[in-house]
Amino acid sequence: MRADMYSESWTGKSVEDKNYESFGMIGTRGKLTNAGALLADESPVRYSRVFCTRWSGKNKSGGIVDALNHEEYSGSVISLLNDAEAFIKNNIKTIWKKLSNSRLELPEYVHRSYFEALVNALIHRDYLMNGSEVHVDIFDDRLEIYSPGGMPDGTKVQDRNIRVIPSIRRNPVLADIFARLGYMERSGSVLGKIRDSYERSANFAESKEPSFHSDRGQFVVTLPNLNYAERLSVILFLN
Repeated sequence: MRADMYSESWTGKSVEDKNYESFGMIGTRGKLTNAGALLADESPVRYSRVFCTRWSGKNKSGGIVDALNHEEYSGSVISLLNDAEAFIKNNIKTIWKKLSNSRLELPEYVHRSYFEALVNALIHRDYLMNGSEVHVDIFDDRLEIYSPGGMPDGTKVQDRNIRVIPSIRRNPVLADIFARLGYMERSGSVLGKIRDSYERSANFAESKEPSFHSDRGQFVVTLPNLNYAERLSVILFLN
């Protein structure tokens, strides 16, 4: 198992073989724990996958061609994170407008926000729910990241103040390892950081506020396209 190879190339940190047991990745008899299986290069956890789709339009039946791009990823949760992040980057655009001495870049989606949402989906999803995977759906006007399983304490996130929700980790070993590898912080509200990052964007408007929804079976983060419906002659689209 070399789950750390991905993290070392992205964050400069890795987990040494001697730490696998102390980090809860292998048991005392040398066999993979559940967390270890999720972190293994060829993860044996069947439903540890991410389905990514760029849809045509604002829903899943947007026109003659419903899906413009689709990928299904499997492997360690770290590779799933990197693959899903790359898919989003490859299927969104950044526009810019010229200023007097520079140019202002205006992305459709804030990287920090969708990266935090991906981490949250992989760390806190319910891996006991068979037949469901993490889904990344990009529409013309929004990006949705769905993960199986609701709030660990049974509450509904839409009924809570996201800035004061206590940290309750469904998969504490995964969360601890992701924190050690630099993918997430041990404290603070992830949902609050998603919203704060959006609000700091130059093209943010109150109508573009990220939203969160959960019930017993799902958790969904919706990130509005910050540039949707904008048609300004002074901006150029970049590939």
